[in-house]
Amino acid sequence: MADAPKKRKRVTIRTLNKKMREGEQIVQMAIYDYRSAVIADRQDIDILCVSDTGGMILFGHKSTVTVTFDEVMMMAKAIDRGSQYGMRMVDMPYWSFHVSAEQAVENAGRFVHEANAEVMKCEGNLHHARNIEAIIKAGIPVQGHIGITPMRIPQMGGFFAQGKTADAAKRMVDDAQAFVDAGCFSILCEVTSEEVCHYLTETLPVPVISLGAGNKGHGVHIITSDLFKLWEEHVPRHSKVYTDLIPIMEDVFIRYRDEVREHIYPGPEHTVYMSDEDVAQFAKDMKWESKLAELDKKKSKKKN
Repeated sequence: MADAPKKRKRVTIRTLNKKMREGEQIVQMAIYDYRSAVIADRQDIDILCVSDTGGMILFGHKSTVTVTFDEVMMMAKAIDRGSQYGMRMVDMPYWSFHVSAEQAVENAGRFVHEANAEVMKCEGNLHHARNIEAIIKAGIPVQGHIGITPMRIPQMGGFFAQGKTADAAKRMVDDAQAFVDAGCFSILCEVTSEEVCHYLTETLPVPVISLGAGNKGHGVHIITSDLFKLWEEHVPRHSKVYTDLIPIMEDVFIRYRDEVREHIYPGPEHTVYMSDEDVAQFAKDMKWESKLAELDKKKSKKKN
């Protein structure tokens, strides 16, 4: 008799720490819609991160800087409805934790209270550690995000790998250490050199996750839309396109458009009909008999 499938348990920080100790990779994904959350959760994804990148994919923002708090909240609620086991993480949007410790705690608390989020992700550097520490002291765990921080891309002049020189690498390490000292349960390295990510993996007491920073971390994060090339404008070097959905979607749209124009869709199999008796009675009641007969005559000619 085959063993019954093992029931999945909720992913917690203890789960992640156990995976780190045992050398099992942590799988983290940027998820921002209900259906993707359902599928990711079904396929044993550890962390479902409500990424502000979703504001670009779903709402057409040109960068994450203009994605609003309310838009991230909307996505966070959708992910909560679609997940049962994966850890629900919210990528705190631009200017939601930067002004003060009080602002940081209030906004993180809203994500927990209104969207049932479990942990936050905050991107930045050692200068943001004080506000992040306030969130953690309020009882909300935080993953610190270093390296390329998309919220600062406009000011930096574009996407450039971080930590490629010894001095720059040291700054990345200082940022990560400041976040760990603040109490962060994990560190995400986005497009840092592999050496930086590797060093942090070997020296920090918390799980280190790579986003375009090589495969030496305790786990990997990827943006869901990159898997399917849904952001056509740019495919980051570090992302892998597993299936290009755009040509598939275009083909379906074209076929639908053409079938509508040619009166092929909807066909009889997609249509509800009245009985002949009810059609006759309806036409009589509505004084539509002559018009209906004319239409039937035209249809008959078309078929022949």
